[in-house]
Amino acid sequence: MNKNNYCIIMAGGIGARFWPMSRQNHPKQFIDILGTGETLIQSTFSRFRKVCPAENIFIVTNEIYKKQVLDQLPAIGESQVLCEPSRRNTAPCIAYANYRIFQLNPEANVVVAPSDHIILKEDSFTEVITAALDASEKNDWLLTLGIQPSRPDTGYGYIQFDESTAYQADSRIKKVKTFTEKPQLEMAKQFLSSGDFLWNSGIFVWKLKTIMAAFEHHLNDVDQLFRAGIGKYNTAEEDNFIRQTYAVCKSISIDYGVMEKADNVYVLSSDFGWSDLGTWGSLYDTRQKDENSNAIVGQNVLMYDSRNCIVNMPKEKLVVLQGLDDYIVVEDDGILLVCRKGDEQQIRQFVNDVMIEKGEKFV
Repeated sequence: MNKNNYCIIMAGGIGARFWPMSRQNHPKQFIDILGTGETLIQSTFSRFRKVCPAENIFIVTNEIYKKQVLDQLPAIGESQVLCEPSRRNTAPCIAYANYRIFQLNPEANVVVAPSDHIILKEDSFTEVITAALDASEKNDWLLTLGIQPSRPDTGYGYIQFDESTAYQADSRIKKVKTFTEKPQLEMAKQFLSSGDFLWNSGIFVWKLKTIMAAFEHHLNDVDQLFRAGIGKYNTAEEDNFIRQTYAVCKSISIDYGVMEKADNVYVLSSDFGWSDLGTWGSLYDTRQKDENSNAIVGQNVLMYDSRNCIVNMPKEKLVVLQGLDDYIVVEDDGILLVCRKGDEQQIRQFVNDVMIEKGEKFV
C-alpha cells in the first residue's frame, strides 16, 4: 500500500433532510441506516482502509461529534480527528485538512469523500479509487468521480465532460466542461439524453500540492487564513488557531470556490452502485421492495392499498397504513414525519419551522 495515499473524510453535516432519524446531536453518518451492523461513517472508513493506511485517514467533523467519531472508529487516534468549531462548508474543511497533512507529508496524494455515501459495489469502488490515485499522482489534475446517471434526477449536481479529451492511460478520464447544480427536470432529461453528463459524486482525488496551488490561485482569502497556521498544526497551538480562523472564515463549497473556476479539472466516469443518501427518496432507491414497491423497515408494519412508499418504524411500534401512494412515513424518538416523496426537499424547511415553533429538542 502506498504510504503517500491519504484520505480526508468529511463528517460534519447534520443530515437535516433525513430528519427525524438524523438529529443535530446524532446525525445520519453515525447511524446504521441500512441495517448492516455498521454506521455510514464506519462503512466509509472500512472502504478507504483498502487504499490508504489507517493512520493516513483523517476525519473532519464538528467538535461536538469528536467523541462519536472516536467511539465508532477505534482504529484511529485522536490526532486524526480534525474538529471544526463551526460549519463553514467544504472548502474550509478541505483547506484545514490540507495544511494538517502538508506538515506530515508534502508528497501526499489525497482522496476527499463525504462520510455518508452508499457504495454497493465495493470492489469496483476500490478499483476506481486506485485508478484515480494513480492518475492524480502522475498529473497535476483536480480529479472528481462522476457517476453514470440512471435517471433524470433533480437532486444531484451534473458534470459535463469533453469526449475528445480522453486520458490515454485510462479512457474513463476526461476533461470537465461544465458543472450544473441540481437542474430542473426538463434540463436533467436533456442532460441524460445527451450522453456527456455525469452525476457529481462529491468525491475528489488530487495531489496535495495541486489542490493547495488551486486554493492559492482561486480561493486565496481562505488559503491565506489557513496558511498562517504553518508551524501550529499538529501542536498544542492548533486548537486556538483554528477557533480564531473559523470565526473569520467565509462559508463556501469546494465546488463553487475551486472546481468551477480551475482549468485542470478532470472527471473519471464510474459505476460502483453509488448513492449520496441525501434524502429518504435516495434511501428508497437502495432498499428492497415488497410486491407493491414499498420499502419497509419495521417488524410490525401493515400496509393496505399502499404502494411506492418508504416506511421506517421502530421495531416495537405497530403501524397500519392505508391508501398511501409515494409517501415517506418515518418515526424516531417520538417524532413522526409523513410527507410525499416528491416533496422531500421541503424536509429541511420543516426542520427549520420545528426549531422555531417547537424548540431545538426536536431537531
